[in-house]
Amino acid sequence: MEFRCIDECSQCCIEREYYPSKKFGKIGVLIIPEEKERIEKLAKEKEIEIRILPRVGTSKRTDSVPTKILAYQLMGKEENGNTCPFLDTDSGSKSPHGGFPCKIYDDRPLACTAYPLIGPNPITLDEKCKFCKEHQNPNENLNLETEALFKIKEKMTPDAELIWRYATNVGESEDRQVMESGWILEEE
Repeated sequence: MEFRCIDECSQCCIEREYYPSKKFGKIGVLIIPEEKERIEKLAKEKEIEIRILPRVGTSKRTDSVPTKILAYQLMGKEENGNTCPFLDTDSGSKSPHGGFPCKIYDDRPLACTAYPLIGPNPITLDEKCKFCKEHQNPNENLNLETEALFKIKEKMTPDAELIWRYATNVGESEDRQVMESGWILEEE
């Protein structure tokens, strides 16, 4: 069975989560460096305001910030980090599944193409995905999604010893006191 969006669902484009903990704030859609300029250009062409922050970086020393960015993240348009800025929630039009359409669907980031697969170690299905909840074994025919996830994994294989995560300081107002901002060295 091929993955398809469930009727009236746009949940994966709306809800953002804290990762790896609230300290880091909510994450945005993963953007590999090769996609960043293209996504920025699409936003400019469509006159959509976007915010892209770093997500993961590497360095060889603990006393510096990352010297290489492995991934960026496209932040949600709401103050709490939710709702992809490319999700068309205003026009009144609907996608074939009845949810909100994506304004850049044919040019969406690899992370969106890979969905509902998340990973990479191990590769799993997003347990919050309504399609995955309704179908006990939907991963029988996720070839396109698997290919996209492997492309991401290939680009994010670090060549340095130290991994840094970027804390976004984006989230619910009641979580502001625990969230941080800026680069944080990942602990082993």
